[in-house]
Amino acid sequence: MKPFVVQALRFWPWLAAISTGLLCTACFPPFDQSWLCWIALTPLIAAVWFSGRNSKRRWLRNLVLGYVAGVVFFTATFSWFGSLGVLYENFWLRGLSLLLSIYLGLYFAFWSWFIGLITPGDFLGSWRNLQTAVLAAVAWVAHEWVRGWLFSGFGWNGLGVALHGNWPLIQIAEFSGVTGLSFVIAFANVIAVTTPLRLFREAQTHQVRPHFDLTLTLAGIVGLLAFGLYSAQNRPPAKTLRVAAVQTDVPQHEKFDPQFSAQIFQRFARLSEIALRSSAPPDLLVWPESSMPDPVRDLNTESGDFVAKFSASSKTDLLLGTLDADDGHDYNAALLVSGATQQMQIYRKMHLVPFGEYIPLRHSFPLFAAVASKWVPGDFDLGRDHTVFRLTNNDVRVAPLICFEDTVGDLVRQFVLKGANLLVDVTNDAWFLRSGGSRQHLANAIFRCVETRRPMVRAANTGVTCFVNEFGRVTQMLQDETGSTFTEGVLTGEIKVPIADELTFYTRHGDLFAKLCAAVTAMAMLAILALRRKL
Repeated sequence: MKPFVVQALRFWPWLAAISTGLLCTACFPPFDQSWLCWIALTPLIAAVWFSGRNSKRRWLRNLVLGYVAGVVFFTATFSWFGSLGVLYENFWLRGLSLLLSIYLGLYFAFWSWFIGLITPGDFLGSWRNLQTAVLAAVAWVAHEWVRGWLFSGFGWNGLGVALHGNWPLIQIAEFSGVTGLSFVIAFANVIAVTTPLRLFREAQTHQVRPHFDLTLTLAGIVGLLAFGLYSAQNRPPAKTLRVAAVQTDVPQHEKFDPQFSAQIFQRFARLSEIALRSSAPPDLLVWPESSMPDPVRDLNTESGDFVAKFSASSKTDLLLGTLDADDGHDYNAALLVSGATQQMQIYRKMHLVPFGEYIPLRHSFPLFAAVASKWVPGDFDLGRDHTVFRLTNNDVRVAPLICFEDTVGDLVRQFVLKGANLLVDVTNDAWFLRSGGSRQHLANAIFRCVETRRPMVRAANTGVTCFVNEFGRVTQMLQDETGSTFTEGVLTGEIKVPIADELTFYTRHGDLFAKLCAAVTAMAMLAILALRRKL
């Protein structure tokens, strides 16, 4: 029995790493157990600090422990990538989730290696524990920030996003961005490990000291809650805009099939008429991404003809997602058709999704391109301008975001710097089928409202069509009688659009907090490694 126990104990660090991956996964949709974020990293931290102490290559062990946690987390939380493979009956797409996880796991590995460098020792000193927590937290922010832009970036589901449903606690994002919340969570996880160990050591030595580390951590979290509640009591002057968002729930395989064009036109006309015939017609009607089968600006197409006739009869500003072509280039675009004048304003998507809207290195690796072209036959081109739409009511200026763009903080703030006071995201989450992908999309998008203090309208082909206020609180959501968001319908309501052009700290300075964390991390690494070489 004893040899079995000894063998089992050898595996506890790896089970701990796997536990961290699973606990982090449970923090996000579809599980949404956000309270777990406060302890999710503790198994990995314990495994790094208390296993393999006598190993000559402990640094390598720490790397692998973190890598295991990262691969488990990203494979599980991005399991919706498998929906793409099912949708297109494509084996290669089903493996995309695993390939992405193999890459993204490296970020967890870096953090695990770094916290191995800063083990606090006896855990009895409050200030030493606080210093360790700060260094661990800045390193966590650093890797999330790098993940958000390296190789075009994939910043979904940073640790701070787990708090998307706790609107009083997330208001600090107007200064730091969502990474500020990741800092708080990582910091608290370190203190959650050091505090029990310190209590155990004090019980052994019968020497109790003040626990400034735990006290300051709890006080900081309470302070964030108080700040959030205070912020909600000080809303800026705003005007009311009536908005209607249409969700047609068109299956992905029908969207660009000519035989379904007439049905698609009929759906949009029928659902839009429901909003237009209401007692308070909307000032703005929103249709989702790629709503029409053909480019709308080409009036010779069925889509162009349909939109022109509909807009002329409705007399309401219409914002929709559309394909766009110009001088041999193809774009994923958003179009605003002014109801009064029929004037068109066009925005072309600036943040394209790899393997969804273009194939990286398509022309450099012919074999790779041949395989990838089965699901992405051609590449979209990048837009160049942060175009802000002006509604017929000139007081409202719209940032027209397309699909994943509402998850990129630095992109969204550029629209606000150019005067946007309303965020509108048109998206096609039919790619995710009925997985948790669409809810994860919303969870990440919520923080753009807090960062910029601008409300958001989201119009999805299917998934989550909703309104979000400037505090990141979902005020209205389209659901059927069973509570499902995977339905067709129209969401109507009023949005409070700020009148004053006040800019938040994050809007003016972007990811300054994350960049400072990255700089501190780099300096700490150099200092620690230099000291170890001297010893």
